[in-house]
Amino acid sequence: MKKIIVIILFSLVSLTWGTTWMAMKIATETIPPFFATGLRFLSATPLLIFLSYVTKSPFLFPKGYRYFQIVIAIFYFSIPFTLMLYGGIYVSSSMASIIFSNMPVAILTVSYLYLKQKLFFFQKVGVALSLISLLVFLLIELKLNFFYQWKGILSLMIALLSHAIIYVQCQKKSCYVSILTFNTLPSLMSGILLSSVAFFIEHPNINQISNRSIMAILYLGNVSGIFGILSYFYLQKKVSAFYASTVFLIFPIITGYLESYLHEYIIKSYEICLIFLLSLGILLTLIPPQYLNKIFLKIKK
Repeated sequence: MKKIIVIILFSLVSLTWGTTWMAMKIATETIPPFFATGLRFLSATPLLIFLSYVTKSPFLFPKGYRYFQIVIAIFYFSIPFTLMLYGGIYVSSSMASIIFSNMPVAILTVSYLYLKQKLFFFQKVGVALSLISLLVFLLIELKLNFFYQWKGILSLMIALLSHAIIYVQCQKKSCYVSILTFNTLPSLMSGILLSSVAFFIEHPNINQISNRSIMAILYLGNVSGIFGILSYFYLQKKVSAFYASTVFLIFPIITGYLESYLHEYIIKSYEICLIFLLSLGILLTLIPPQYLNKIFLKIKK
């Protein structure tokens, strides 16, 4: 029974995160990024409040961490998610998912630079391999598209780094709260803030918003934004951190397959090679160092 639950949770996370990037692209077809992100969080808030009430999860962080809750609302929710939607306008869904699949690498790198966390040899190899592969991949794509995509790539990289820094900050501060407490109030604050800012900066025309974009917003807010995250949270409780994190290797494949199928895009051989090297690098950062050391010692013997 446990195996079936794990498979279901893993599949839910992979599918929701794999389709998220295409939903972002659909959302920004008729809704500007600030307003789209604000609506995304506002649409998720009622369900988050309901779930928090049912599970008796507090809305506020513990005393001493409540200022950090505002920091999270701005630098984990408001800015990065807006940059994701903005970046998705300029790059393909598959490229966006490939960039964000490097989250484990970004967290490990920030932990090393900021917390002075020790990196084992195989982790260093993984970080170097993934970063070099990603850099080469992005440079080739930029050159082929006459550097049109640079705004999107930069936006997504900043969003990735912002998420990694906040995650590491949570570790440093030992700020561990329930997943609902982490999401509910920051989502509400971000939704109100971004929707208000959008009216002054983007001047969204409500009459031009398509039903397709509205459905994408609801999907982002409630399916990938709530059930995707909750599924990953419960998956982490059922299996080791390594097995849970392998979802970062799977969801870009789903995104790439869907995009190639829907848009009849043929994946080039160099892309397959670089994505393989990138995935290998990410995998090396995820595998527990002691396990790799045992394998290395056996091979050496």
